[in-house]
Amino acid sequence: MEPLWKPSSDKIAAANMTRFMNFISKKYDIFLKDYDSLYDWSIEHSPEFWSEIWDFCGVISQTKGKTNFLSHTSIEKCKFFPEARLNYAENLLHPRNDSDVIIFWGEDQIQRRIRYHELISTVSQLAQALRELGVKKGDRVVGFMPNMPETLMAMLATASLGAIWSSCSPDFGVQGVLDRFGQITPKIMFSVDGYYYGGKSFSTLEKIAQISASLPSLEKIVITSYLGTNNVEKTTTHSVRFDSFIKEKSKNSLTFEQVSFDHPLFIMYSSGTTGVPKCIVHGHGGTLLQHLKEHQLHSDIKPGDHVFYYTTCGWMMWNWLVSALASEATILLYDGSPLHPGPQILFEYAEKESMTLFGTSAKYIDALRKIGFTTKERYPLKSLRTLCSTGSPLVSESFDYVYEKIANDVCLASISGGTDIISCFALGNPIGPVWRGELQTRGLGLKVEVFDDSGKSIKGQKGELVCTAPFPSMPIGFWNDDNGEKYHKAYFADYENVWAHRDYVELTNHNGIIIYGRSDATLNPGGVRIGTAEIYRQVEQVPEVLESLVVGQDWKDDVRVILFVKLRNGDILSSALKDKIVAQIRTNTTPRHVPKKIIQIPDIPRTISGKIVELAVHNVIHGEAVKNKEALANPETLKYFSNLPELTTD
Repeated sequence: MEPLWKPSSDKIAAANMTRFMNFISKKYDIFLKDYDSLYDWSIEHSPEFWSEIWDFCGVISQTKGKTNFLSHTSIEKCKFFPEARLNYAENLLHPRNDSDVIIFWGEDQIQRRIRYHELISTVSQLAQALRELGVKKGDRVVGFMPNMPETLMAMLATASLGAIWSSCSPDFGVQGVLDRFGQITPKIMFSVDGYYYGGKSFSTLEKIAQISASLPSLEKIVITSYLGTNNVEKTTTHSVRFDSFIKEKSKNSLTFEQVSFDHPLFIMYSSGTTGVPKCIVHGHGGTLLQHLKEHQLHSDIKPGDHVFYYTTCGWMMWNWLVSALASEATILLYDGSPLHPGPQILFEYAEKESMTLFGTSAKYIDALRKIGFTTKERYPLKSLRTLCSTGSPLVSESFDYVYEKIANDVCLASISGGTDIISCFALGNPIGPVWRGELQTRGLGLKVEVFDDSGKSIKGQKGELVCTAPFPSMPIGFWNDDNGEKYHKAYFADYENVWAHRDYVELTNHNGIIIYGRSDATLNPGGVRIGTAEIYRQVEQVPEVLESLVVGQDWKDDVRVILFVKLRNGDILSSALKDKIVAQIRTNTTPRHVPKKIIQIPDIPRTISGKIVELAVHNVIHGEAVKNKEALANPETLKYFSNLPELTTD
């Protein structure tokens, strides 16, 4: 089998990865012939590797310190750069040409361009205003915001003070926001009067009032008039308009509080589908260093590049995207539906703004494939070098689709990691081939392995994705978990002194990764482990099926596979269609993968970030409570799975 794509010799020669590899070879007097040899060196010489990333990527700091790594018998207690003093915001705002640094599209309603001087001036004003309100190191500032420039500005101002930023997107329900922000007692909240989605506008002012009433720690709510609402300052007794908040503040007073490498920067949240979300704390240094490595080496981002990721402020890919400023890229923000006013909107954006990196979700690519959308004739995308996909496994047929219908000379980087590490374990490689259905490579400096049930490292077989050595973007810990008990249980309880990520994967002969689903959602019919993604890959080839969800049902001392399908408008799950689905699965997998029941439902429940929630459906069909429905974008869909007569018979 041949790869779907190989970089040309010119692309390899021009890549940052090649430049870094040559730099390491020369400095350490070794011969690194390819990516695999560089990866091995980064694992065997981890402290040196991360120190070289610091220098190669030009980290700005008061001091790096003399110690790169402080070892400990416990991975959880190892420290990178314990003597360093730096600031994340300073690295994103370091001086550059006064060109566009942010480009923003709000669906087809609003377009804005922010130049460097405007960005740094506004951040300066915000930081001064926050400082006058008493915001200091360690205080929490939150955003209930769309993916727009004011959100980024508020985050940078917060980080410049050494305060901690956390955000949710405005489509969250009130209780979902309170489940998150209520745990961290924020002092200031930034928000908007509303947002656009699918050609409609949605006011958030009533939500803001309810959130304010239940968060007594809030001293000020700063509201941007995105929809043009008058008198937004009257929303609560302590609300103020964004422009009034910064009025008459100095545009030239920006300073950066120098903090330790592991000083808290962001508080992120787990999905919350099994209870109140965990508050995951990430630090200035680890976040910055990991993102610089992923951007400059794995994504080949260079100064002047135009970097885009379709995301909301409730997903870690927003944090990943905005860090691209540290590599002197221009970042492209988009808020709204990716399919309004039509599936072409993001490609219009890509073409008009000369995107060099286009990031999106696997579900979006699959949706385009389902409707037969093609861009090659209308949108040549000549600037595009990298197309990233994450959020769920990208099926093999979507790899084919990208090269056939979107762009035939791009590095298709299917990447995977998570909120837990605010980064990725599996990444792209601009100097390596793209193999159908595989994530290209393990990230440099991350000792990623696959364990079988006995904890033995395996290759070419399915098992648990683990990381067996420390890395800089491990969380500092969980909020309100002083003894680290919850943190240890979340990642280190499965294997001694090993990070367990709970993805069910395979390390291939190409040293790529195939993801078969979450290991906590794997199916076990007859005691054989099956990843849910293996079934999704087949079902999604059936044209009549728009989406699907698969769970295991406890049945007569065993587990049987149940498949739920959402069909195209007007289609009915006939016996013939069931047979077609079964044949597709049986032919391309094994008889054990074939579901015992196939049931049509009107819609699929998902989190606000778009991930389907197999565990919630598993609970419903077993008559168990779903602990946190507020984590779902469409909790009303759970009723479709309750008390189904089909699940009471053989």
